[in-house]
Amino acid sequence: MSYIDGFVIAVPNANRDKFVRHAGTFDVIFLELGATRVLECWGDDVPEGKLTDFRRAVQAKPDESVVFSWIEWPDKATRDVGMEKIMKDPRIEAAGDLPFDGKRMIFGGFTPVVELPA
Repeated sequence: MSYIDGFVIAVPNANRDKFVRHAGTFDVIFLELGATRVLECWGDDVPEGKLTDFRRAVQAKPDESVVFSWIEWPDKATRDVGMEKIMKDPRIEAAGDLPFDGKRMIFGGFTPVVELPA
């Protein structure tokens, strides 16, 4: 069964193009290391909740958008090897500064419990 890494970040709206270029650099590496799919989704309809919401989760400022991303792997073993390799890949350091505040990123690894075909 597949394995999913999920990420939620706040990206300054002024950095949208820089983020897309940055994601394009990283996402290719994830695919080279075994990921089967990568999605980077710019917030379009991200409502404020009464108690919690995506914006609060990443402390998004008024001039920032929420980005929801995930990496799909064929299995956790492939993901573990891929993540270990990407941390050592010289292209990561060469990519330069992040176009967002990495301290406010939330992320985690997830095992699907329901997976339906298209």
